[in-house]
This record gives sequence, structure tokens and C-alpha cells, in this order.
Amino acid sequence: MELLYKPDWEETKERYRRWWSGDYFGRCGLWVTAPKANHGAEAPPRQPDRIEDRWLDLDYLRAVNEYHLSTAFYGGEAFPIWSPGYSGWNSLGAFLGCSVTLHETTGWIDPLIADGDLTGHDYRRLVINPENPWWQKQLEILCVEAGEARGKSIPSTGAFGGSGDTLAALRTTNKLLYDVLDCPEYVREFDQYLMAQWCGVYDIFHAALRDVANGGSTGWFPLWAPGKFYAAQNDFSYMISPKTFREVFLPSVEMQTRFLDFTVYHVDGVEAFAHVPALCDLPRLQALQILPGAGKPSPLHYLETLKYVQSRSKNLHISIRANEVKDALDLLSARGLFITTSCASEAEAVELLKNCEKWSKDR
Repeated sequence: MELLYKPDWEETKERYRRWWSGDYFGRCGLWVTAPKANHGAEAPPRQPDRIEDRWLDLDYLRAVNEYHLSTAFYGGEAFPIWSPGYSGWNSLGAFLGCSVTLHETTGWIDPLIADGDLTGHDYRRLVINPENPWWQKQLEILCVEAGEARGKSIPSTGAFGGSGDTLAALRTTNKLLYDVLDCPEYVREFDQYLMAQWCGVYDIFHAALRDVANGGSTGWFPLWAPGKFYAAQNDFSYMISPKTFREVFLPSVEMQTRFLDFTVYHVDGVEAFAHVPALCDLPRLQALQILPGAGKPSPLHYLETLKYVQSRSKNLHISIRANEVKDALDLLSARGLFITTSCASEAEAVELLKNCEKWSKDR
């Protein structure tokens, strides 16, 4: 099956299959995008005046996705993704009853269980109400995604939470920091309950989109896999010790990896790098993204961590500038390596792909 905006999609899917399996296919995985050559300079669709409509108006979402997908070049393993955006309203916290305030570039969830001791809140009472307007809107948008993406792009399952972060949204980060000290066993139970809820939501989303996604899936993290795929994360872990992470939150991460067919873990921020050894112990976690975070040096500055991931036979994902790709391939094995970058023009992206084949080495 070809995609309108990715004519070599069949070959791309095969390279993804081999990358997930740890096979070497002649170069590293490379996601490289650029402005499409010979494309007109028409302006993007005009944003609605109301902030809410920028996230929720279906006609606008159709138009803005079509604009972005049709004006981009997708080189290597890059492919077009249809998405309504990730504003927080389409997250597990909102589905469980949190109110949401939308802003221009994001959204904020108001905590639902911030009062009292955590042990005074029975997590079993947190369930999704089918009449929840955010849940109903999500199901509506899934149908729109499936229709709009068919034959053109791959629809995204979204970014709707993960270990620790959903609980932090429900509870507030500050109070959860105290909770992991005061009642770590209950935090672990609570987090695993929320992960079970997450798995149920994922099944619904995946069932709605898998046929259009060629039997596979993608999400907020731009990779494709031939099955149930998601990027696991726990950004809350930036603030806790490796011991606390391993004892309190790692069980739900492992639960997530056992539910999914393919998982990359989004290690976000240098303080979270301390958890990489624990994550590498998870037998069903295939890949780790090492992301230093805003204001930090390139991932190549943290070469010890990158090489450690590869030494543990895990696939490695990094996002770097195009002019760093050669350095990355000089320093790292191309086997299992996935690089995300962008170029100023389609011609530069094509040239980078050619050079990537010359620079890649299976060490």
C-alpha cells in the first residue's frame, strides 16, 4: 500500500520491521524532513479566533493537517502523521474527570485528588464516564482521523499519559513527591491501576485506527511499528532517585511494555538518565530515546549514556541537527540507531540520506 505523501511507504515499513528486530539494513534509521521541493508558498489555514477551536474545530483540524502533510518531504523513515495535536484535553486525566484549560500551544489539567492524604482516595473510584465530554470528543476525532488519513498518512493514537505522569496530573507534582516518601506502596498500587486504565484506553484507540495504520500504529512519538506501539515515559522521574523509580514506578512501566508489542522509552532530561540502567533491565523494552532536554547540549555530549544503551542491546533514538549526523555515526554503531533530524531543503535531505549510507557502520 502506498501513501499519497509517502510513495515509498512499503519499503519504509520493512526497514521499520528490521530496525525493531535489531537487524542492520545498511544504515541507521533516519527520519529526515524538509520543505517539499517545488511547492507553492501558500499560507497555512487561518487560525480560528477562539483558542478552543484551534484544538477542537474539526474543519480547522482537517485543513491544518492537510496543509502540513502536503507541504513536507518525508525522507528515510519519516512519514506523514495525522494528528489533532497534544493539548492535554485528550489525556487519561481528562477522561477520568479532570477539567482542562486550553492555551495556544498546550493545555493544563486541574488536579482531581489534590486534597488530603493520597491513601484517603480510593483509586478504584476513578473510572471513565462514557458521557465525559472530553472522552466523547476523542472518540469523534478518532473517526475523523481514520477517514482523513486513509491512503495519505498514518493516524496518531495520541499522547494520553503514562507511568507517574498521569498520577502527578491528578494529584499535583508537589504532593506526589511527598506521597512517594509517605506511602510508596500505595503510590505503586495507584500507578499500576492507572496503567491498567491506560491499557484499556489504548485498546479502544488502536482498534479504531489500526486498519488505516496498515495494521500497525504510531503516536505522539514519530515512529511506526507493525503492532501496538507507544512511547512510554515518566517525566516525574526527573525528581526522584533511581531506587524510588525502580521500586515505585518501574512495575507499571514493565506492565506497559508487556501490554504493548513495541515500546520506546522517552528518557526526558539529564536527571532522568540515572534511570537508564533500570530501564535496560526490562526484557520487553526494545528502545530508549535519550533526550537531554531544553537548554542542554546535544545528545552526543552524553556519549557514555548513549553507548551504555547500545551495550545493553537496546535500540537507541536521538534527535540531533543535520550537521551532527556524521559525528553520531562516527561515534556510535548504526545497528539499532535511529536519528531524527530536519533539513532546510529537500535536496539537502536527499543528500543526507545518501551520505548516511556511506557513514553508517555496523560496529
